[in-house]
Amino acid sequence: MLSFDRSSHRQVFIDTWQRAQNGLPLEPIQIQILEVIRQHPEYQNFLHETENALAQDFSPELGITNPFLHLSLHLAIRDQVRINQPIGIRSLHHKLLRRLRNPHETEHRMMDCLAEGIWTLQRNQQLFNEIDYLNCIKKIR
Repeated sequence: MLSFDRSSHRQVFIDTWQRAQNGLPLEPIQIQILEVIRQHPEYQNFLHETENALAQDFSPELGITNPFLHLSLHLAIRDQVRINQPIGIRSLHHKLLRRLRNPHETEHRMMDCLAEGIWTLQRNQQLFNEIDYLNCIKKIR
């Protein structure tokens, strides 16, 4: 998973989906990936189109969601909550989950804040601002 190479990163999702479809054993990280893929049937057929999935550009200007980014953000939120990093995110997640009563929607709302934080750090060439990120989550309605 820890790859800055777009094709390698995407291949992890493709391989996981193909292994699951073939009934092959999965590594622990692949089990987590599979859980997220199963929650997104809209991406499942796309993962069968290996060449297209590896090559396609997903431009926000075209209004096309990048399935690999979307799935990765789900995994990132789950990992952050699991290890409570940044500190306090687990509590914020639990509060939001109690209010929304939908784990998947809770992650989606938090993902907007995470994506915004990543976009800001890339634009400004600075470190990720955990305080702004947590404040964004606190403001979720």
